[in-house]
Amino acid sequence: MTITFCTVLAMLTLAFSPLAASSDAERLHALFEERHEWQMREFPERALARGDERYADRITDQSMRAIERRYRETVDMFERLSEIDFDALDDQDRINYELFELGLRRSIEGHEHRDFLAPVSGRSGPHQRVAQMAERVPFRNATDYENYLARLEQVPRMIDDYITRMRIGLEEGRTPPRVVLQGIPAQFDALLKGGGLNTLRQPLARMPSSIPAAQRDSIQRRFREQIKPDVRAAIERFGEFMVEAYLPGCRETIAAADWPDGEAYYDHQLWVMTTTDMTAQEIHEIGLSEVARIRAEMMEVIRRSDFLELHPEKSALDDDEIFSAFVSYLRTDERFYFDDPEELLAEYRNICKIVDGHMPALFRTLPRLPYTVKEIPRFMAPTQTTAYYQSGSLEAGQPGVFYANTYRLDQRPKYEMIALAIHEAVPGHHHQIAIAQELEDIPEFRRDTWFTAFGEGWALYSERLGIEMGMYEDPYDDFGRLLYEMWRACRLVVDPGMHALGWTREEAIDFMNENTALSELNIVTEVDRYIAWPGQATAYKIGELRIRELRQRAKEALGARFDLREFHDVVLLAGAIPLPVLERRVEDWIASFGE
Repeated sequence: MTITFCTVLAMLTLAFSPLAASSDAERLHALFEERHEWQMREFPERALARGDERYADRITDQSMRAIERRYRETVDMFERLSEIDFDALDDQDRINYELFELGLRRSIEGHEHRDFLAPVSGRSGPHQRVAQMAERVPFRNATDYENYLARLEQVPRMIDDYITRMRIGLEEGRTPPRVVLQGIPAQFDALLKGGGLNTLRQPLARMPSSIPAAQRDSIQRRFREQIKPDVRAAIERFGEFMVEAYLPGCRETIAAADWPDGEAYYDHQLWVMTTTDMTAQEIHEIGLSEVARIRAEMMEVIRRSDFLELHPEKSALDDDEIFSAFVSYLRTDERFYFDDPEELLAEYRNICKIVDGHMPALFRTLPRLPYTVKEIPRFMAPTQTTAYYQSGSLEAGQPGVFYANTYRLDQRPKYEMIALAIHEAVPGHHHQIAIAQELEDIPEFRRDTWFTAFGEGWALYSERLGIEMGMYEDPYDDFGRLLYEMWRACRLVVDPGMHALGWTREEAIDFMNENTALSELNIVTEVDRYIAWPGQATAYKIGELRIRELRQRAKEALGARFDLREFHDVVLLAGAIPLPVLERRVEDWIASFGE
């Protein structure tokens, strides 16, 4: 019998029996610890990234058997959680309970929509992870190298498990839209013909002298003669499967609604991503409203720039024509683009250093973990977005990393760089995630919990903090900030548009072209990302609007007593939380001034 989440809830209602108050908190925290240990054991790459090396000789079991077992074990933990008397807990543990329960619910309901059968997109897939297996892991001694080889030896089995899952996905009609995979063949060419897999042997070229020469020779020979050929053969096998069987069998439609039980699946995705019960239509309408507001602000900035001075003939045009001409200017004038990838990366590092100097004025709490700026690996850059962040770990000795895309520099304008650096590094993703990792007196799971509306909403809110830092004094940089805000507002329109309201891919691309100054390459890449990852794009603006609303509410209620740095502590010092929990937290803070 298939166990559905509703069935589980019914079972829990019958099974529930209150426990003694003195034991409820203890049992709750025992579940937290059990789940943490389970996650470290089941997802050893996550453990290693955190500095936990107990399972460093393993990689995650991707087989259907393991996936179904993990689901059953998660349902079992949900059942045991329900036996704890929520009302017997103190305020802090009630929050812990809510967040833990929500995490389990997300996992259970997500499994029931079976999206694990479609694990590949233009931005992700096992072939990409394999090519990066030598990154951000320790190489200090012989044990680290032996563990590395052991992980690589498991790659062929992992690839075969992915192929098995994806064949089931083909049979059930659970595949990504074909259009989002059109760059996949080029990725395999880059890996197999362009040297993309050479990254795997780089650690062997810098083996420490503390390892005896005979052992170094043995490790290198084992990699060269056994592991490298086997890994390469597995990637070749996966590439052949993708090109010959999977791509031709993928669906031609783009909407999440076309997934089996697609309407319920998309509703689930919106709930997961926004942590609200907002409907697709409601989100779409908020997006249209935000697009109109931001467009008006963009016109004000255009008139503050030197564009109309340089092109006085444009002054007689109406606003839509001026906007179109300005966007064309931004996309084509050489003043807005670098010629050298290293210049782009150097400018990002310079921006980050300047922002670092403004942080104490806006934040009382700063993380200890540093961050760095790196180039997105070139084999995957053509299908990647403009940038992304990868969290680090003090325990593992790894900094956070802001990865920037240097592919097609004529599509990476300078005026976007300040907003993007703030979003990915500080006070955006690195600042928020590193603070959460360093929190004390909270369960371990809360340091790693991720709610997209909170995390991405915070990063978008952070872009606006650049105004208070004085980072957007140049009108073109300020337009870049508005461009990024418009980009996220457009997401609210096109994501539900495509997945629930019947929009085509071309309509989404046209809407983005008409309302943003994003390069055409970025627009196509972004739209395909929204198609491949239903609902995720809606989280940014929904989260940012809620944080801004709460800040304004607190400012109006507290007047002269409002302290921005303290407000930021209230938002950040509970880790990532759902928006309703954040709202309660801010309201409690406001109420505390009246006590």
